[in-house]
Amino acid sequence: MTIQRRIAIAVVILAAVFVARHVSHRHDASTMAAPTKAATSMTAAPAEWRLGSLRLTPCELGQPHTALSIAAWCAPFEVPEDRAHPQGRKIAMRLAVVRSDAQVPAPDMVVFLAGGPGQAATQTYAAVEPAMAGVQAHRNVLLLDQRGTGGSHPLGCRDSEPGDAGESDEGGLDLARVRRETQHCLDALSPTADVRFYTTTDAVADLEDARRALGSPAVDLIGVSYGTRVAQQYAMHHPDAVRTLVLDGVVPNSLVLGEEFAMNLDAALKARFADCTADAACHARFGDPYQTLYQLRDALRANPHKVTFRDPQTYASTQRMLSSYVLATVVRMFAYSPETSALLPLSVDAAAHGDVGPLLGQAKLLAADLGDTMGSGLQYSVLCSEDASELQPRPQDKELILGDAMIEAFRTVCSVWPHGARPADFRQPLKSAVPALLMSGQYDPVTPPRYGDAVAKDLPNGRHVVLKGQGHNVVMRGCMPRLLSEFIDKADAKALDAGCLDRLSSLPPFVGFNGATP
Repeated sequence: MTIQRRIAIAVVILAAVFVARHVSHRHDASTMAAPTKAATSMTAAPAEWRLGSLRLTPCELGQPHTALSIAAWCAPFEVPEDRAHPQGRKIAMRLAVVRSDAQVPAPDMVVFLAGGPGQAATQTYAAVEPAMAGVQAHRNVLLLDQRGTGGSHPLGCRDSEPGDAGESDEGGLDLARVRRETQHCLDALSPTADVRFYTTTDAVADLEDARRALGSPAVDLIGVSYGTRVAQQYAMHHPDAVRTLVLDGVVPNSLVLGEEFAMNLDAALKARFADCTADAACHARFGDPYQTLYQLRDALRANPHKVTFRDPQTYASTQRMLSSYVLATVVRMFAYSPETSALLPLSVDAAAHGDVGPLLGQAKLLAADLGDTMGSGLQYSVLCSEDASELQPRPQDKELILGDAMIEAFRTVCSVWPHGARPADFRQPLKSAVPALLMSGQYDPVTPPRYGDAVAKDLPNGRHVVLKGQGHNVVMRGCMPRLLSEFIDKADAKALDAGCLDRLSSLPPFVGFNGATP
């Protein structure tokens, strides 16, 4: 894994972390030959579906590295790369509609906006589809891969140095290598893409073009993580088009991406590890895991070294450098979900005693899940155009587990990557009367609940719910799918009976690999 992919995974993870093994219901490709439930009858499915000016035909949306897919309807769709020169190069976009179960669906259309920046809606929707069952019962769902992702002229870069671990000999972040590989990525993309025009603002314009082509329906926006930035920007510039707004893992318009990563992670770890110290069995087994983590970090600062562990996929013996930088990026990945964060006290304690397998093995699985759906070029275009000019060093973060490595990596990448334009009103908060449902996880290490509180203040018809014990992206958790469906049906967040969320709680920390104390 090169430094390009490592930054994409460990640095720019404002993504929706929906891993395949956490999904309880999917459609298998072998059973999805028909595009709708009605197509399972004796009547042949229609070959074409006309929406607005688009002619859609049956297609399947696969998820990378699985045999799973979703039946949908797809249509060719193009947009100009540079909107100031509409006669110039065009981008072929991947546009798909997941058809409602209803014979006569509601006139408004749901739009799913994926996270990242760098995830594609058509590739990640399969993971959230179980939460969308109630929504799809009455409404069609639009999936438009953001330009630079998935099937919309993806800005993906091949590993420039196959087999390279992407780190310095000491296991730290090598900024010279970051600069070199960023240039390599840019050189590879430049013949077919002007990376200045792959920004949130461009994505908003593309979505509006797609909406108009589909007949200008009102839209119900569902933004996940970075997708909440896209949703808010769209609602600011096309307010009359938005019927409802759902934000899961809220990114305020005012936020400079990357600036608070270290602080937010540290706060989430403190809170999550407090569950361990409050649990008699966990405390007796591990003492203070927060203290152990920092002791391990200090030891690795003084003595980064190669370690050997068994690859969880191939079972082959694997070697890699373990440093404080590697530790920080691995711990950050663990912190995203309740399931993996519950393993942190156990995994950190094992690593502190010389057994790195639990920590690094699980991290390898998480990295593969994320890396397969992230586009580093798109990430760079968004961050360098929208955030880099305001991203400043934070010496106050240097002693936190994440330190200032991510900020330095961002700044190095953006010293090479061309910058697009950021609109003058980009940082303005969304002030709107649109019905809005905002949701956050109590232990979210990247978009903490205070972000949702800040955005909700300017949405008088909005409501922010915080799910106890949960991490980043929570639409799949507990009764949230039912609340989502009810909200979109009635367009009234304040009337929702959210008492069912009170049954959620923290996942008890594991005291052994068989689980928590019974």
